[in-house]
Amino acid sequence: MELKLTRPICFFDLETTGIDVAKDRIVEISIFKVFPNGNKESKTWLVNPTIPIPPQVTAVHGITNEKVANEPTFRELAGQIYNMIKDSDLAGFNSDRFDIPLLAEELLRAEVDFDMKNRVSVDVQTIFHKKEERTLSAALKFYCGTTLENAHSAEADTMATYEILKAQLDRYDDLENDMKSLAEFTTRKKSVDFAGFIALNAEGKEIFTFGKHKGALVDDVLDKEPGYFGWIQNADFPLYTKKVLTGIKLRKLNTK
Repeated sequence: MELKLTRPICFFDLETTGIDVAKDRIVEISIFKVFPNGNKESKTWLVNPTIPIPPQVTAVHGITNEKVANEPTFRELAGQIYNMIKDSDLAGFNSDRFDIPLLAEELLRAEVDFDMKNRVSVDVQTIFHKKEERTLSAALKFYCGTTLENAHSAEADTMATYEILKAQLDRYDDLENDMKSLAEFTTRKKSVDFAGFIALNAEGKEIFTFGKHKGALVDDVLDKEPGYFGWIQNADFPLYTKKVLTGIKLRKLNTK
C-alpha cells in the first residue's frame, strides 16, 4: 500500500553521540522524502559533532571520531537539512521521543527557527508497539519478511522504517492511510515541548510535568513565581522547551 499524502513526508533517522537530547549531537542523518505524486528523494550526511563520540556509542553504530573528523558540522548543514524538511510532515522509528527532539535542538543551536506547529509526526515505533510490541529488526521481519542488514546505519534504518509503515497500513484495516490520523494514533502524550517538561492537562491547558510545580498550570507558576522562568532559561533544559516557555510568557504579556 502506498501512502496517501496531501503534502510531502520525510522519514528520517539519526545516529548520535548519545541519548541526552539537550547535550548530545548528531553524527549521521538520513532523510527519505516522499511526495504526494509518488516522487521520492533521499540524502544522507555524516556530521562532525564537535564533541567526542564515546567508544560504547561507536560500538553500536560504527561511526568513529576519525570517520567524521573532516565532515561538515551540523551548523554548516542546517540550511540543506531544513530546506529538505520545511514543507513536510515527519516520520521515524521512536522519532517523537528522540529523533525529532534532538533534530529540533540541533536546528535551534544553528539558529534555524524550527517548530512542529504546521506539521504532524508519525512514529512508526508507536504503531508497532501498540500492535506487536517488538524492535525495528523484528518489525521488518514481522511485517516485510526480510532481515535488516546494516542495522544502526541511519540510511538502512530509515528505509526499513518506510517499508514497515507501508506494510502496517496493509496489515491493519483500522489504520487510516492519512498522515494526520497516523500522527494522532502515534502520539503517546499531549506534550507541548518535545521533551515532555510541559504538557496539556485534560482541559487543554499547559502544565509543568516535573519538579516542585509538577501538575501546576504554567500560567499560574509564571504569575506567582516569576523567577522560575529565569531559572529554566539558565538551567540545562532543551532549547525547544525554553522556546515553548518563552512563547507562553509572551502570550500572557500580550493578553494583559
